[in-house]
Amino acid sequence: MAGKTINPTRMELTRTKKKLMTARRGHKLLKDKRDELMRRFLEQAKQNMELRNKVEQGIREANANFALASAVMSDEAVRVAFMKPKQELRLEVERKNIMSVEVPRYRAETRTSDENDMYSYGFAFTSADLDDAVKELSELLPDLLRLAESEKSCQLMSAEIEKTRRRVNALEHVLMPQMEATIRFITMKLDENERSAQTRLMKVKDMMLEQKYHYKANMRREMQPETA
Repeated sequence: MAGKTINPTRMELTRTKKKLMTARRGHKLLKDKRDELMRRFLEQAKQNMELRNKVEQGIREANANFALASAVMSDEAVRVAFMKPKQELRLEVERKNIMSVEVPRYRAETRTSDENDMYSYGFAFTSADLDDAVKELSELLPDLLRLAESEKSCQLMSAEIEKTRRRVNALEHVLMPQMEATIRFITMKLDENERSAQTRLMKVKDMMLEQKYHYKANMRREMQPETA
């Protein structure tokens, strides 16, 4: 199959060898990238698991306090308490490059720096359990943002690892073996051509020698005098 599409010349052999050398360098770089991405992915996954456990525990505690507050307060009182919030939250998204993967970094800023502004109600007609639930959720916000960063980073890094793995496999099992087979094919053809050329030269040389010596022998016989 290679003989149908490849011109077995020395120029093509040199070009294919250069391509193979470049492919081997690229294969090594991609393997290093894949291994480093995998290492960082495992670290991120471990951090993600710890953050998720912490966030879920905080949410469970906040929900428990909110359930206690709902048991003491009426539904209407709870809705009125959260009807007019005092604080505003602005979320900014930045990007960080990890092995050519753009992962997000979230940064939250509040409108005011007063911690009491997170309570949108007065403390006279509300339950202390409701205050605890709001405080716990407020303190949980940084961990929630870090968890969102971690999960999105894991998702992006996982996709990049899979893409890099496919490229490594394509180089290792398809492109590089094809180039090596092409090099063997061209080398074999060039060796055959060289042997054929040597055989032709030797045959021409034998024919020339035979013609030369026969010519000289005939000349000597013709120059000898005839005997009576």
